[in-house]
Amino acid sequence: MLNGIWLSFFLAAFAAALWQWLGLGDIEVFGRLVAALFDMARLSVEIILVLVGTMTLWLGFLAIAEKAGLIRFLARVLDPLFRRLMPDVPSGHPALGHISMNFAANILGLDNAATPIGIKAMHSLQSLNPSKNTASNAQILFLVLNTSSLTLLPVTIFMYRAQQGAADPTAVFLPILLATTASSLVGLFSVALMQRLKLWHPVVLAYLIGGGLALGLLLTTLAGMSAQAMAATSTLVGNLTLFGIIIAFLSIGALRKVNVYDTFIEGAKEGFSFTISLLPFLVAMLVAVGVLRASGVLDAGLDGIRWMVEGLGWDTRFIDALPTAFIKPLSGSGARAMMIETMDTFGVDSFAALMAATFQGSTETTFYVLAVYFGAVGITKIRHGLGCALLADLAGMLTAIGVCYWFFG
Repeated sequence: MLNGIWLSFFLAAFAAALWQWLGLGDIEVFGRLVAALFDMARLSVEIILVLVGTMTLWLGFLAIAEKAGLIRFLARVLDPLFRRLMPDVPSGHPALGHISMNFAANILGLDNAATPIGIKAMHSLQSLNPSKNTASNAQILFLVLNTSSLTLLPVTIFMYRAQQGAADPTAVFLPILLATTASSLVGLFSVALMQRLKLWHPVVLAYLIGGGLALGLLLTTLAGMSAQAMAATSTLVGNLTLFGIIIAFLSIGALRKVNVYDTFIEGAKEGFSFTISLLPFLVAMLVAVGVLRASGVLDAGLDGIRWMVEGLGWDTRFIDALPTAFIKPLSGSGARAMMIETMDTFGVDSFAALMAATFQGSTETTFYVLAVYFGAVGITKIRHGLGCALLADLAGMLTAIGVCYWFFG
C-alpha cells in the first residue's frame, strides 16, 4: 500500500506539472519540482543531524529505566487489567507479561522496544488461538489498543519541533495527551461492545475510573484558563514531566546499584544507529510530499476541502494540517514527513503546525501495525479489528482538532 501511495505522489505531481506547462504555459513548473526534490533532501539531513543527538540522549536514559526494572514494574501494574480484558488468556500465561511490557514501553515512548515485545505478545496469543488464520478476541483488543497509541511522552514529536526552532517544543504535550486518551478509550469501548467484555468488573472499573478522574481533574483545571494560559501550562507540564521522569530514572537506577553512566552509553549507542537508519525513509517521504506541494496538487486538494468547509460556515484553519491526519493511518514515515513539511511551510509555531503535531501524536499507524502484528503470526481474517482501530483513529483526530482550537485558539 505504501508503495502505491509513494508512487502516486510523483505521478500526480508530474501530471499536474504537464497540465501547467502545456495548458497554462507555466514553463518554470518543472524547475520548482526539481528544486523541491533537493530542498527536501537537504531538510531531511538537517533533521537527522539534530535527531542523532536527541534520540541518542533519550534512548540512553531509557536504557537506565529498563535495567532498573521500571518497565517490568509498569508491566506488573498493568497485568491485573489485561487479565480481565482478555478472559480467554489463562492467568499467568506469558502473553499477559508480554502485553503489559508492550504497553509499558508504549507509555514511555519506547517505540523501538514496544514493537519487538508486541510481536512476542502476538506470538504468545497465537499459541492460544484455535483458528490460526483468524484473529482471536484477545489479539484484536491488543491490536486496537496499540493502534490508539496511548503515550505519556511523545518525545519524538518534541524533538522534531525543537529541530524546527519551536519556542516551546513541548507546548503540544497536553493536546496530544487528551487526543490519544480519547482514541484509546474509543478503541477499548468499541472492542468491548463487539466482544461483550465486562467493563464493569471492579478491577477494570478501578483502572477506568482512576484514569477518568485524573483526566477530569485535568480538564477542570484547564477549563477556566485562557488559550495563552493553557499553552503555557502545557509547556510547563510537558517540561516538568519529561525532566521529572529523567530524574526518576537516574535516582531509581542509582538506588538499585545500576551503573547509570555505562548503561546510558550502551543505550545511546543504539540511539545513534537507530536514528541514522531513519534517513532513507525520511528522504523518500519528504521529497514525495515536496513535489506534490510544488506541483500544486496538495494545495488544490486542500482548497477543495476548504471551499466545502467555508460553505458550512466553519473555521478553516485546521485544513492545512489535514495531510498529516489523512496519511497517519497508512504510513508513520509519511505522516511524519507531512508534519515536518507543514512546519516548514507555515512555521513551526503556526496553528497548522501545532495541529499537525497533535494529529501525529494522537494515534498510531493503523495499517502498518495491523500488517506487522497480524502478518507476524499469519493471520488473514481480522474480523472487527480494522473497523474498531479506524474508529479509534477518527476519535483521536476529531479530539485533536477540538483541543487545538481550545489550547491555541
